[in-house]
Amino acid sequence: GVGMGMTAPVSITAFPAEDGSLQQKVKVSLRIPSQFQANPPCPSDESIKIEERQGMTIYSTQFGGYAKEVDYVNYAAKLKSALGSEVAYRKDFYFCSGYDPPMKPYGRRNEVWFVKE
Repeated sequence: GVGMGMTAPVSITAFPAEDGSLQQKVKVSLRIPSQFQANPPCPSDESIKIEERQGMTIYSTQFGGYAKEVDYVNYAAKLKSALGSEVAYRKDFYFCSGYDPPMKPYGRRNEVWFVKE
């Protein structure tokens, strides 16, 4: 019953398949606004869970436009190539992050994050 508005970024946890495409399983995460962090309202939908994300170090790349799955897959491949084989990061998932509301036509910001091991 509490309206919190939209927060940024919206993060989608993507689980890559062997060929680099994304599995159908995804997890969408929204940041709880600061004023609700200490005592977040309980979700009324049992499919919604409140999780605390621990601090992490990430490797990221940024791109613009209206991001589609193919864009995230392509930029994840570019980031993987840029990091090479010497850098240790989680290979079982990565984050696809968007910072802008759907009605913003220009200057959009999207990122792919790999979590450092």
